[in-house]
Amino acid sequence: MKTLSQLCVLMTLVFRVHTSPVPQDTSVFSEKGDEELTKQNHFIKLSSMEEENKLPFGRKVSETKQLFRLNVTGTLDAEKPEKHHCGFTGVSEAKIYKWSTNNLTYRIEKYTPDMSVAEVDESIDRALQVWARVTPLRFTRIYSGVADIMISFTVGDHGDGSPFDGPDGLLAHAFGPAVGLGGDTHFDDDETFTFKSPDGYVLFLVAAHEFGHALGLDHSKDPGALMNARYSYRDVDKFLLPGDDVSKIQALYGRNPEEPDVPTPPTTPNACDPNLVMDAVTNLRGETYFFKNNIFWRHHPQIPQIEQFLIKSFWPDLPDNIDAAFEDPSDDLVYIFKGQKVWVLSGYDVVKRMNLVSFGLPAKVKKINAAFYDEHTGKMLFFVDKSYYSYDTNNKKMDEGYPKLVKKTFPEMSGKVSAAFRYKGFTYLFSGRRIFEFSESTLMRKLGNYYFLQC
Repeated sequence: MKTLSQLCVLMTLVFRVHTSPVPQDTSVFSEKGDEELTKQNHFIKLSSMEEENKLPFGRKVSETKQLFRLNVTGTLDAEKPEKHHCGFTGVSEAKIYKWSTNNLTYRIEKYTPDMSVAEVDESIDRALQVWARVTPLRFTRIYSGVADIMISFTVGDHGDGSPFDGPDGLLAHAFGPAVGLGGDTHFDDDETFTFKSPDGYVLFLVAAHEFGHALGLDHSKDPGALMNARYSYRDVDKFLLPGDDVSKIQALYGRNPEEPDVPTPPTTPNACDPNLVMDAVTNLRGETYFFKNNIFWRHHPQIPQIEQFLIKSFWPDLPDNIDAAFEDPSDDLVYIFKGQKVWVLSGYDVVKRMNLVSFGLPAKVKKINAAFYDEHTGKMLFFVDKSYYSYDTNNKKMDEGYPKLVKKTFPEMSGKVSAAFRYKGFTYLFSGRRIFEFSESTLMRKLGNYYFLQC
């Protein structure tokens, strides 16, 4: 199953350079013919780069490398971005383009054999409605002639100067608002597209991202945004356009006058929020993962930068808003808890599914609030409200005399433990906006909730 892949191919030199920020002139298309005009417009877009985009080429390369965490040299070399990145990168100083009308047409020229025609039609329509729901934009499908947004599934070199690269590479690309190729969206038919299944690339998600480019949006640095460069599986039926995408598309086209009271869009948690309450924390092969809602922060002790990702970009099968997590390094396994369900991970693979009673917890315990594994004692501690249980991994049973009050073992822990983990011989218990550092049962320090996130 593919879980990480590039989302699109369109680079700055193609997407950001336009002859005019207006919809396609269909009369010109009909006079010259599709193939000839396609080549002509692509040439015009590239040849007008110096006039319309003032960023030096070396700086473009440097900014691309910064987005993909590569060595920043200002020159092209053999180093490549990770497979799950999109090839397109926006440049902040480049001109902003939008359509001059709110009424756009689209046409599906060629389908993929991966899905039924009805499934493709529904996926494309839903992807466009993602943007229509929060703006005045309206999309009308046509079945002949040239539309503002021409959609096709194709492979390899397909005549627009941006060839696809075969299976498991670039998924799609789109051209920003302009005449000619402007708005056109192409999908690499060497990939496997699906209607809703994570066993492949969900067409709705890929299309919604690409249509964002077709409407004038760049990539977002927000890991929770649809316009982030990474493809991440999301539940199609529960999808709601994230707040970062909503604010940026409305900056171009305004709000939807027909639906002023749309649901509050989800926002990505801020590491510097003083009111942040962590859902769970765990180690994983020397790194530390901090979970909140649908994202996690990833910290490596030798790397100063804290990275932030969607949970489903690494583990499509895991739920959001998890309750607890911990690593058992002796087995190289990580346990993820939500409700009574437990997912066992080996790296980035779910290798087993369990439930709370597997650890000897009483049936009355419907969920835990936090957990950690003490590698020195072989004990797993499970926190439930203001009490905790101790599980002996050597004897595979719950220790007698539990539950015990947390504050009896961990002084000053009067509140509920929301997350816990072990790090460099210390135990860290999160409670509300504070982190309590313990050496055995001795309280060493009280820290801010963003202490490890280097805010």
